[in-house]
Amino acid sequence: MLTLDNVYRASYVLRNVVRRTDVIYAPKLCPGTELYLKTENLQITGSFKVRGAYYKMSCLSEEEKRHGVVACSAGNHAQGVALAAQKSGIKAVICLPDGAPISKVEATKSYGAEVCLVEGVYDDAYRKALSLRDEKGYTFIHPFDDEDVIAGQGTIALELSEQLPDLDAVIVPIGGGGLISGVAYTIKSLNPSVKVYGVQAAGAPSMYRSVKDHAITELSSVKTIADGIAVKKPGANTYELCSKYVDEIVTVTDDEISAAILALMEQHKLVTEGAGAVAVAAAMFGKVDIKGKKIVCLLSGGNIDVTILSRVIHRGLLMSGRTCQMTIELVDKPGQLMNVSRIVAEHGGNVIEVHHEHTNGGSDVNGCYLRIVLETRNFEHIHEIRKALTDYGFHLLA
Repeated sequence: MLTLDNVYRASYVLRNVVRRTDVIYAPKLCPGTELYLKTENLQITGSFKVRGAYYKMSCLSEEEKRHGVVACSAGNHAQGVALAAQKSGIKAVICLPDGAPISKVEATKSYGAEVCLVEGVYDDAYRKALSLRDEKGYTFIHPFDDEDVIAGQGTIALELSEQLPDLDAVIVPIGGGGLISGVAYTIKSLNPSVKVYGVQAAGAPSMYRSVKDHAITELSSVKTIADGIAVKKPGANTYELCSKYVDEIVTVTDDEISAAILALMEQHKLVTEGAGAVAVAAAMFGKVDIKGKKIVCLLSGGNIDVTILSRVIHRGLLMSGRTCQMTIELVDKPGQLMNVSRIVAEHGGNVIEVHHEHTNGGSDVNGCYLRIVLETRNFEHIHEIRKALTDYGFHLLA
């Protein structure tokens, strides 16, 4: 049974291993809310996962340690297990989906673990890990559905209870549910009045569906930029704990996640992965009722693959109105492009891309299309520029 004593015991074991991560005030992310960020993205290994993994491995018997351990992960649990194994002198084999970010794969190897890449997603890596456990006699370290792992993640709530004792609510990412189970159980045990909100990616809503349907649900597929929470099926323990202690679960889209990643980078110089930003996305886009309350968003990880960071930033810029594309129908005569440029410049827009082409058959023989990409301040700024162009007489197609 998960107990508060077990969480305190985990905190004692981890006291010289993990960082007591800072809580940062973030007033601009969600106006009207006293919002704070719990920066587990700055944890050693770049994720909260080291808490549960290290504590679980500290509970193993000497015989289990001699046999070695096997784990499956989308990447962050892998690094936590690998680090704990390295510090304890234990052999570790980690099964990762072949689509895991290269940065997470290489970081896992750097801690001395043996990496086994498995075709598919997390759930496929999970089946491979169980197969190796049965074949080689390894001890399996579950990434979320284990009471010791959950207790380790619950140590975050102990820190929050000291850092923000008058907290109204906490917003927590959900993949398999280990993090929110530990946080919700611990924080509700200490102060039942604190609200706990869970957030999943819209492309991987396994816990959201399960709690809504009052039965564990397995998705046929998952697809999201938040690879750290792309889990088809929640655990039995985590489902029960979420059903009992979590007040509400919501979902956010990949575009909303991208916008949150961008906002955290620009406003707070914090790099988060997709899974690490979903709590902020839920706050920014009004998915939970937090107006006028003291809230903390848990940034669960910062291990984003730099090869996709530019794409995420681009989507974030579009989602927040910081860039846009306009298609303008023109008459092909001198001065048209100059007038478009002048209007955009007068209203503070910056043209970063221009594409000009003549119309197809059936259209005005003198017609042409001008597609421009602009840097803008926000959606109001985009509307201002569009209105100025149409007021001048230009016809905007998109």
